[in-house]
Amino acid sequence: MKVSIIGGGPGGLYFALLAQKQWPRWDITVYERNRPDDTFGFGVVFSDQTLDTFKACDAPSYESIRRKFAYWGDVDVVYKGRVMRSAGNGFCGCSRYTLLGLLQDRCRELGVKLQFQREVEGVGEFADSDLIVAADGINSRVREQHKDHFQPSVDLRPNKFTWLGSTRPLDAFKYFFRETPEGIILAHCYQYQEGQSTWVIETDEATWKNFGFDAMDEQQMLPVLERVFAEELAGHPLIANRSLWRNFPTITNKTWVMDNVVLVGDAKATAHFSIGSGTKLAMEDAIALFEALRTEGAEGGAQRQRVLDALHVYDTARREEVEKTQHAANVSLAWFEHMRRYWDMDPPQFAFGVMSRSKQITWEKLELRDPAFVREVHRWFAGRVRAQGFDIDMDNPPAPMFMPLRLRGMVIENRVVVSPMDQYCAVEGMPTDWHLVHYGSRAIGGAGLVYTEMTCPSPEARISPGCTGLWNAEQRAAWKRIVEFCHASSKAKLVMQLGHCGRKGSTQLGWERMDYPLEQGNWPLVSASPLPYMEGVSQVPREMTRADMDKVLADFVRAARYADEAGFDMLELHMAHGYLLAGFISPLTNARSDAYGGPIANRMRFPLEVFRACREIWPKAKPMSVRISATDWVPRGLTGEDLMALTRMLKDAGCDMIDCSTGQTVAEQRPVYGRMYQAPFSDWVRNETGIATMTVGAVTTADQVNTLLASGKADLVALARPHLANPYFTLQASAWYQHHAQFWPPQYLAGRDQAFRNAARERAELTDLRLRARPASHEVKQGAPGASKRAA
Repeated sequence: MKVSIIGGGPGGLYFALLAQKQWPRWDITVYERNRPDDTFGFGVVFSDQTLDTFKACDAPSYESIRRKFAYWGDVDVVYKGRVMRSAGNGFCGCSRYTLLGLLQDRCRELGVKLQFQREVEGVGEFADSDLIVAADGINSRVREQHKDHFQPSVDLRPNKFTWLGSTRPLDAFKYFFRETPEGIILAHCYQYQEGQSTWVIETDEATWKNFGFDAMDEQQMLPVLERVFAEELAGHPLIANRSLWRNFPTITNKTWVMDNVVLVGDAKATAHFSIGSGTKLAMEDAIALFEALRTEGAEGGAQRQRVLDALHVYDTARREEVEKTQHAANVSLAWFEHMRRYWDMDPPQFAFGVMSRSKQITWEKLELRDPAFVREVHRWFAGRVRAQGFDIDMDNPPAPMFMPLRLRGMVIENRVVVSPMDQYCAVEGMPTDWHLVHYGSRAIGGAGLVYTEMTCPSPEARISPGCTGLWNAEQRAAWKRIVEFCHASSKAKLVMQLGHCGRKGSTQLGWERMDYPLEQGNWPLVSASPLPYMEGVSQVPREMTRADMDKVLADFVRAARYADEAGFDMLELHMAHGYLLAGFISPLTNARSDAYGGPIANRMRFPLEVFRACREIWPKAKPMSVRISATDWVPRGLTGEDLMALTRMLKDAGCDMIDCSTGQTVAEQRPVYGRMYQAPFSDWVRNETGIATMTVGAVTTADQVNTLLASGKADLVALARPHLANPYFTLQASAWYQHHAQFWPPQYLAGRDQAFRNAARERAELTDLRLRARPASHEVKQGAPGASKRAA
């Protein structure tokens, strides 16, 4: 079998050596445009886990690699004069030049042909090859020549960066954050061999222009950067090597395969350098491609079909892992794009935010790696809460999720929230015994704040016939029964969420055909504009008149008054998910040409009228919040500027908290899901506008709750589905973290004692298991045969 590999980077070379070792009779050639000793850039980074993979795939190259690496376990965040060190991270660095040399040597040893200074014009040169591997990098000629087939997408990120080196020795991976008159600038730094370190300089475009880097060449920019980082460089120079300022391109392709041509490495997909995964991804691509060929029996009969089958396996099975890595990288790079947002944070929280930015590393994972680092962050968080007048035991503070929070005159026992979840079983708007049990069990379950489902201020405001309402005294009395039970049996605070369906009403129950109109008995709908939710399916709403607005406003005020009389502690207005008030806010659903349409100030006019009217009659000591859709997940929807403007308007109107959800505005939305996927929007609102926020969406564990709170992404964390499956989520978490101050009903105290004993044992066992499961260090100790001197 003849294999042609275009590109002699780590991905192409590693696939070549794996395939040649497995199938010695194959004719494998690597074509590289540069000379064998040419390389651009400085060092590459791998984790201990990645080295485990290399060891399993090819022991000789693994041994060569690990003996040339500089190892470190510490990450230093240097910010505002403080060095916050997080230990136990297990990384290693190597010169890219050295890595390429080692892989080239291994390829030669196995019989791979290497052709250097060989420019490949196109895959047509290899018509006689059975397999063509395009490993030709981020600017892949193969991909671009056949872009109609591969369908690449390139997202050019806004920050500027350049790759430099230095002779400065480093004892840890360093993030050097600097505030200058020109703006904030950052150096990502690590040592990759003795006396050599990589310095990736990153900043936003405005700062880059303020420095004048747009008009400088390499030799002009070096002394400027050496001045900025003079203290960090400690007299050592910066070194350039084709160190051009660039914007990072996040590249994806709809397919990675074209007949017998396959993309690997950066040609296929890129991952931002802030999670150190470019070379790692390329070499793991090589492993995945090799495994697909081996699994499909590439050397058997019907060889061409077997190769095509293997490429299909690679394109499908490998894609999920690549997309996960890209998602983590995109979340990570976004943190650095918004460094200014976090600049007022104290060093412990700032450092924790740096370490947890990709959402892959959480409170408990960091605690496992470096208990001292998390303890410092923990004490800082506790100190901030204590400074607000709460009695916090600073010697043994509760986990962040069990710290109290004050909103106006309301104090919440902990930061866990039962998210609003429609139950679709009210009768003519009346909550039933189901609701009593549903809300009562979750209040007893320990959550600090329990939301009602979206409750409607009039019959025609309902999403479905099963929605709860608050438009008459009988409904008020039914809600009062629920509130009084929760208050008597728990310390939970109760939130009434009021909302009007708008164009998304008169639909079937959630477990029937969601969002589809009722088969009979429909009621007329109103909205900002006469646009149906689903074209050709949904009822077309009537555009609201001023008289309609006056009626809806009066309905909300009446319902808010009833909510207070029922004893609710807090009120939330639903301005999200495409319902009536959200229908005014989004440009996708508001096509009005009057004073209620057009710019965001106009589109917010009616929602603000409703908020102010409710705030006027809602007791001053009781807080009010608003649920928003922070993005519509489609082009031409709500912009970032709109989001900042509307949250500032709500804050100025007396809103105490923003409940940050997203989407559900239009049926054609394309959300980007993932764990804690809406947290970045809560982070954005909270740290840009200074208003308290609640995040919600794919938060499933107490560990994630603590991570979100400690990093400053939210003040409260709402969980929906986890509370459906487990009403006692918070009580169980209190046992896990041994938080004895959490309220348990006296009827459950015997269960509490057992839960605490079992949780202590289970957590100790799990911690031990996790420690044992951690990848071993691959460092070659000084004095070992063939060992190179360990990096300083």
